[in-house]
Amino acid sequence: MIKTLLINSIVIFAGSYLLNGVTLKNYWTALGVAIVLAILNLFIRPFIVLLTLPLTILTLGLFTLVINAWILMLADKLVDGFTIKGFWWAVLFSLFISILNSLLFVIF
Repeated sequence: MIKTLLINSIVIFAGSYLLNGVTLKNYWTALGVAIVLAILNLFIRPFIVLLTLPLTILTLGLFTLVINAWILMLADKLVDGFTIKGFWWAVLFSLFISILNSLLFVIF
């Protein structure tokens, strides 16, 4: 679990460095965002996925990108020092996190 949080925080920090629409105060903020995202994904995401299941099936799973963006925007409201400039930046950041996490978890 600690390895997952550290990898996620590194990915979040790198994403904020590469994407202009996402800003972070420092690495410790990225670690805080990783913890908040883990909590939100554990408790809130399953209910949102269940409620939007017909729409997710209709879009062949692409609606999960929107759900991930909503979760990121909620984390933006909960963590000081972390800002996302808009919905589309959240979608792009969500894609970035998903792809890079997949690559890093295969490597490590």
